Amino acid sequence: MTATVCRVATLTCVSDRIRVAVIGASGRMGSEACTAVDAAEDLELVARVGHGNDLGDLGGAQVAVELTVPDASPGHVRHCVERGIHAVVGTTGWDDSRLGALERQLGQAPGVGVLIAPNFAIGAILMMQFAQQAARFYESVEVIELHHPNKLDAPSGTAARTARLIAGARARAGLGEVPDATTHDPDGARGARVDGIPVHAVRLRGLVAHQEVLFGGVGEMLTLRHDSFDRASFMPGVLAGVRGVADHPGLTVGLEHYLGLAGQ
Repeated sequence: MTATVCRVATLTCVSDRIRVAVIGASGRMGSEACTAVDAAEDLELVARVGHGNDLGDLGGAQVAVELTVPDASPGHVRHCVERGIHAVVGTTGWDDSRLGALERQLGQAPGVGVLIAPNFAIGAILMMQFAQQAARFYESVEVIELHHPNKLDAPSGTAARTARLIAGARARAGLGEVPDATTHDPDGARGARVDGIPVHAVRLRGLVAHQEVLFGGVGEMLTLRHDSFDRASFMPGVLAGVRGVADHPGLTVGLEHYLGLAGQ
């Protein structure tokens, strides 16, 4: 028997196949990810980890795709980094505190890469980039995200990141606060504020993942909208993350950095 020799840092080996584990394989996204990895000629699915399963060595994986829930995700990613396994993370709930802790851990694990992706759909990533470009031209902006009622967190990770990108672009352009004369809103009808940007969350049966960004100026409105009608729409981004994570050691937030879109 001839042993397969692999170099984890570059994810190249004699077989030219990247060994992948999916954590959260029994969920809707996880199941779809397993199917996508299985179908990719350059990838090998070596572990399907469901709820309550022991992670162990993740079947000898080089890359783990983490698609679980916010409370469990940091522990799973920590487990991967401790073992030198790159991680591609689609779970939301990664606030500044959690990201800071992960960055500190990665500082002790040179060569290991972790991608935190608020959204894997290419169209959603483009929408965020377009919104960032448009932000400096409009006085008013609001974000509306729409998801299925089984989603645990609100606002969505995509909406929160979109709002932060918009807020940063507005600040660089010298724009002030979004105009809003509301002084009485006891029931929270005006939604949440993320870095000063109004964000509204809709939870409705029949939806998958959808978002609108509304920009307003005197006499005009610009609407940017993205719709994911099926979780298959996320899989090209998941696979791009798996293939690119080893080339981006340390922490990366946003798949746009792998696609040459950041800062466009």
